Amino acid sequence: MRSPWKITAVLVAGLLTATGCGSGTAGTDDGVVELSLWTGFTGPDRPAYEALVKQFNDSHPKIKVTMDVQPWDAIGQKLPGAWATGQGPDLATPNFDPGVLFNYVRTNSLLPLDEAIGDGDTKINSVLFPKTVTSAFTIDGKLYAAPANMATLVLYYNKAMLAADGVSVPKTADELTTAAKKLTKTDGGKVTQYGISLADRQTIQMWPILQWMNGGDIVDAKGCATIAEPASVQALQTWADLVAKDKVSPVGQTGADADTLFSAKKAAMEINGPWAAAGFKEAGIDLGIAAIPVGPGGPVTLASTVPMAIGKSTKHKAQALEFLAWWTGKAAQTAFSDASGFPPVRTDVTASNPIVAPFVAGLPHARLYLPGLPTSAKIDADVYVPLIGKITRGEPVQSSAEAAAEAIDKITGCQS
Repeated sequence: MRSPWKITAVLVAGLLTATGCGSGTAGTDDGVVELSLWTGFTGPDRPAYEALVKQFNDSHPKIKVTMDVQPWDAIGQKLPGAWATGQGPDLATPNFDPGVLFNYVRTNSLLPLDEAIGDGDTKINSVLFPKTVTSAFTIDGKLYAAPANMATLVLYYNKAMLAADGVSVPKTADELTTAAKKLTKTDGGKVTQYGISLADRQTIQMWPILQWMNGGDIVDAKGCATIAEPASVQALQTWADLVAKDKVSPVGQTGADADTLFSAKKAAMEINGPWAAAGFKEAGIDLGIAAIPVGPGGPVTLASTVPMAIGKSTKHKAQALEFLAWWTGKAAQTAFSDASGFPPVRTDVTASNPIVAPFVAGLPHARLYLPGLPTSAKIDADVYVPLIGKITRGEPVQSSAEAAAEAIDKITGCQS
C-alpha cells in the first residue's frame, strides 16, 4: 500500500504494448469471458487479494479474472491514457487515493455502477458500505467504484522495546510525544534506535492524523485551507521539532523506508494499516497494536479505502459488474477479512480474525484524507508532502504553513 499519491496522466505507448492492454479481452473458445484487473497490491496483503480472485474464478466457471499486480506508480502512468483511449484493463484499482476518481470521470473513462446497485447476492449493496466509502466514490450523484478494501490506521509498537525502557503504551497525544522521545537512543551522536518511524512521501498519509489529534486540519468543507490555523500549526511545530531536533524519526522517509526501519527493530513505533501486520510478524517483532492516541481533537484515525472501478470501454460490462457485486458480497468479505486482517467493506459482516478488531474499532471516528476534492492529488503532491519535507528539515513552521495555505487556496479556487 505504500505509494506516491501523485497521478501522472502521461501515456507511454511502448509500455501499453508491452503489457498487452486492451479492454476488448476476448472470450475463450469454450465461452469463458476473460476479465483483466490491474491492482497495486504488491505488499504482504497481496496473497489475500489473489486468493479472493481465485475463489471467484473457481465459483464462476464462465468468467476468469486475471489480476495483474503492478507498482502503484506504474498504474498511475499507464492507466489514465489507456482508459481515456478505450484501452486498458476491464477493471482496476487506479490508486489508493479515492480522489483520483475525479480525474477519470473528467476524461469519461469510468463506467457508472448505479444499474448494479441493489439488494441480494447479485447486486452491489452500497447501502451497507461505510458512509465514508460511498461518499468518496460518488461523483455528481453517481457511484463510480466499489471498495477493494477498507482500513483504518493504528499504532504498531514493539512490545520488547517499550518494556525495556519501562514505557507504557501511549493513550494520549502527550504520552505519544513523551514515549517517542524516551524510546529514541543515541550513541556518540548517532541514533541507534528511533522512537517512531514516520513517513512523509510515497505513503499512506500519517501526518494529517497528527494534526487531527490536535483539532487541526488541512482544508475545510468549502475547499479553503485551514493548515495555517493555530491547532494545525501547533501540531506541525510539535512533530517537526521532534523529528528535526529530537531525532525521534529519520527525515524524508518513504512508506517503504518506514516499514523497513520498524521491521528491522530500529524503531519502536509506527502508524500503519492492517496490510503491514503480517510482514511485521514475519520479521519476528513482538508486535503490539493500539488505537491512535487521543489528543485535544478527540479520537481520530485515517480511513483508507481503495476504489475498484470498471473501464467504460469494457466489452464485458455484465461480467465486470457481477465481479464487483461478488467481491463486495457478504461471503467474499467474510473470507477476505479473515484472511487479510482488513475490516470488511460491509457493515453487516463480523470477522473472526482477532487482528481485525482494533481496525474495526477505529471506523466510527476514521476520516478520509482531503475527501471530496477533485484537486486532492495535486494538493498532496504539490503542497502537503513538500511542506512536511521542509519543516522536518528545520524550515519555520508558521511561515511554511501560511505559504502552503495560500497555495492550497489557489489550487481549490477558495474565495474566503
